[in-house]
Amino acid sequence: MPRRHQLAALAQLAVLTGFPVGTALAQDGAPATGSAQSLPTVTVSAAAVDDAGLQLDRKASTGALGSRAQLDTPYSTTIVTGEDLADRQVSKLGDVFAMDASVTDNSNGYNSWSSYLSVRGLQIDWQNGYKINGLPFIAYGITLPYEHMEQVELLKGLPGFMYGFATPGGIVNYVTKKPTETFTAAFELGYRAANVWSEHVDLGGRAGPDNMFGYRLNYTHEEGTPYNARNINRDTVSLGLDARLTRDLTWTFDSIYQDRRSTGQMPSFSLWSYGDTALPANVSGRIGNFAGNDQHLNTTLQLYTTGLRYQINPDWAVSTNYSFNKVNRSRNESTYNLLNQAGDYNDQRYDTAQNQQVGQWQAMLEGRFRTGQFGHQVVAGLSWQKQIDRYDNNGFGGQIGTGNLYAPNTNTYFSSTAFNKVRNSDITQKSAFASDTVQLTERWSVLAGLRVTNFEQNGYVPVTSSYTKNGVITPTLALMFKPVPAATVYASYVEALEPGSIVPDGFTNARQLLSPIRSKQYELGVKADQQKWSATAALFRIERGAEYDSVSGGVPTRRQDGTSIYQGVELAGVYRLGPQWEFGGSAMVLDTYYDKGNPNADNRVAGAPNLVLAGRVSYRVPFVPGLRIGVDGKYTGNIKVNATNTLQAGGYTVFNLGATYSTRLAGKDVTLRAALNNLTNRQYWGFQYENYLQPGDPRSVSLTARVAF
Repeated sequence: MPRRHQLAALAQLAVLTGFPVGTALAQDGAPATGSAQSLPTVTVSAAAVDDAGLQLDRKASTGALGSRAQLDTPYSTTIVTGEDLADRQVSKLGDVFAMDASVTDNSNGYNSWSSYLSVRGLQIDWQNGYKINGLPFIAYGITLPYEHMEQVELLKGLPGFMYGFATPGGIVNYVTKKPTETFTAAFELGYRAANVWSEHVDLGGRAGPDNMFGYRLNYTHEEGTPYNARNINRDTVSLGLDARLTRDLTWTFDSIYQDRRSTGQMPSFSLWSYGDTALPANVSGRIGNFAGNDQHLNTTLQLYTTGLRYQINPDWAVSTNYSFNKVNRSRNESTYNLLNQAGDYNDQRYDTAQNQQVGQWQAMLEGRFRTGQFGHQVVAGLSWQKQIDRYDNNGFGGQIGTGNLYAPNTNTYFSSTAFNKVRNSDITQKSAFASDTVQLTERWSVLAGLRVTNFEQNGYVPVTSSYTKNGVITPTLALMFKPVPAATVYASYVEALEPGSIVPDGFTNARQLLSPIRSKQYELGVKADQQKWSATAALFRIERGAEYDSVSGGVPTRRQDGTSIYQGVELAGVYRLGPQWEFGGSAMVLDTYYDKGNPNADNRVAGAPNLVLAGRVSYRVPFVPGLRIGVDGKYTGNIKVNATNTLQAGGYTVFNLGATYSTRLAGKDVTLRAALNNLTNRQYWGFQYENYLQPGDPRSVSLTARVAF
């Protein structure tokens, strides 16, 4: 559709529905009648009364623990619904959990840092920390199609027992849209600053005898010029199928294919050769003086999963599933190696290609039974997973020029190489797991779980290495108390083992596979869900083997030595005042330091803020039925940029506005939605990774119009 027609279509829908042109619009898939009016209609972090809250009654996947309501899970968790994602016009990972103070945004939706996110000061592992429908995929460089998601779940802390290998930051699980019981059809047209247009189609329903077969098809096309890149062109299709083969046997299939191409994306800013003690003045997050059309990040994602579930009887079920995913990446991206506070830099270019693939099979038995006065909820299973990494052996990495942050970059390097990708490393995991939640009394219960893993890591290029260990035990224990049915007090302990990281390009030990790291977590928490309010609180301590970067002669080396400690408290709550108002907020106070055995002992851990605060207010306008408006904000405290603590990025606050308006037009459900991000256009340095920074996202607007047929 030509852009002038797309703009006209948005304006026409706004006028016909009585929504002022130029006012923040919004989008949603819910009808505007009945209960739909009480659904989300909020902002960039305020969605609706029901969809922007803590969602403690919703079930979340917890891996080896099966599926449990957040209220009954003895770990800190967060769920963000698809409606909330749509209301807030989320386009990158860092915005998904914008209202969770435990989460720090390190991401950029258009460059290779798109999957970087910190939880409790720990960055989530792009190799093992991301799942789709509970099954693994490689997230590096991938921005997923959020409009295809039913919800996004976050398990904070150590996931060792639940999922096996992963860093102690946590697990992000994307849940794709599933077949609907009745026919669903919707079309959505969107605009995002600076000039990106999108079209999204959503179809679902059931067919066949007795509605035996279910389907859900989503397709999105996105194209244009974002504020922090020269161009984006994306096509995504996802398909969800199920078949009720018998009353008790169900087959499922889910797939995603995405081809995403961006050019002239925002570079990263490194500090390996930095000579001053304070950072350069903040710069705009618009592409402006930075990357040109010679740079690109092209990715393809393929994911296929299939499974069977058999309900043996009301108390017992057995399931099995298999998944395969493959990610291809071609990146020609600069890193600006900052030299001084005046903003001078060396332009370091990386022109490379990689792919990763992961296959996983899992079988699980879930059931309930009693022994005397004790009730048991058991889960047991087997899992196999293999990841293969391939990197090019003829890419380019080197300095192509110099520049200054406050002047246009004129350096160019166009790709001219046919990449030869070779096997760099592989990791194989085989595990058995079992857990039992024992109901001791009506109020007290105890959970005990154990995962036993055999794993093998092999590195091939540039150095041949291997690490094999059998019988690695990662346990979990939890004690739970319910003072009332709608509240849970818990104490939990869990251990985890994470694979050694693959050292990035630009390091002296680039592409080497480091040794596995063990971690421990202790957590004490409470969750409560009442009619007018919901609240959670957690006190935690995480002990992790330290991995850090040291610099000699301006060239970094990644090392492992000693321990890093993360301890703190996190709070979250939602309060509903009458039918119009909803207030939400969260806070995290975090104390981190490198412990004995590390050369940076007693320093704060790089990338971990001491304080984060987030809040939102949403208001349903009584004299305009279907209209909800809202505002939210998030303060992120200062961050040490490196392990030596010689550089610090200052704290910053970002505010967002948004609105959703739902109505009926010509017998169709119409939803208009808008979000205005970074209302005050605050400029700041955001942390990406140790010794890496990025400019904060500038002020931008997003508009969508959705019609449900």
